[in-house]
Amino acid sequence: MKQGLHDLAGAGLPWGAARPTTPRVPPQTGPHQPGPSGSGPSDSGAPARERAVGAATARGEHTHGETPIRVPRAAVQRSSVRGQILDALRTALVTGELEPGEVYSAPVLGERFGVSATPVREAMQRLALEGAVEVVPNRGFRVVRRGARELAELAEIRTLLEVPVLLRLARTVPPARWAELRPLAEDTVRAAGSGCPAVYAESDRAFHRALLSLAGNEQLVGIAEDLHRRSQWPLVGPQSRRGRTALLADATEHLALLDALVSGEAEEAGRLVGEHFGAGR
Repeated sequence: MKQGLHDLAGAGLPWGAARPTTPRVPPQTGPHQPGPSGSGPSDSGAPARERAVGAATARGEHTHGETPIRVPRAAVQRSSVRGQILDALRTALVTGELEPGEVYSAPVLGERFGVSATPVREAMQRLALEGAVEVVPNRGFRVVRRGARELAELAEIRTLLEVPVLLRLARTVPPARWAELRPLAEDTVRAAGSGCPAVYAESDRAFHRALLSLAGNEQLVGIAEDLHRRSQWPLVGPQSRRGRTALLADATEHLALLDALVSGEAEEAGRLVGEHFGAGR
């Protein structure tokens, strides 16, 4: 894999930084054991209840009544690293840094990211659930090869799911509300101008997510975003890369769609979004 994968993941994550460690808690001394100084009992004057609370707190527990409640440690830190690794791997998929058909092992990727294999493996398993990679026993994860047929199937599903919703919204959402989304549409044009497929992919999803969010259905937004993300993975063959010209054409369609929605032209909006999906975007 190209060295660029490390660069993709470098922003926002302290690669190679020391990992936080759980402080060691000295063993608790009993009522008849010498304290740290060896001069006598360490808790001789404390009530039994207070000593129990102190011991529970040292073990990372909180107490409620007489029952200690254990609080998980370091979960946020691990989740944060895994999430950033997942974002970096998704970017690498869109840009082609992770090449279709190639097998990548978690330990090797972990070395490039400057982390252990565990968060990489967890992120790859998430990508396997999304259909981006497949598990290769005792070797790692293979990036799935995708062709034009799969892209067409995704476009058909997105059309069946999103066009009816947008048609309904076009008849009920006031023009001023649609106009508020113009900055997002303009962001996609600027992102397309960068020529970077990963930058454009993020902006593209943000615009479509904002459109569907007006329906007030979080399940719909989540499913549509998953389908959209899958449609952004590069193909195998001559259509494997979309250049700056193709990205700009795609982004320009966002502005045309908003113009139709602001004008209250529901049927025209439906036609435009259908063509937009039909082009595999």
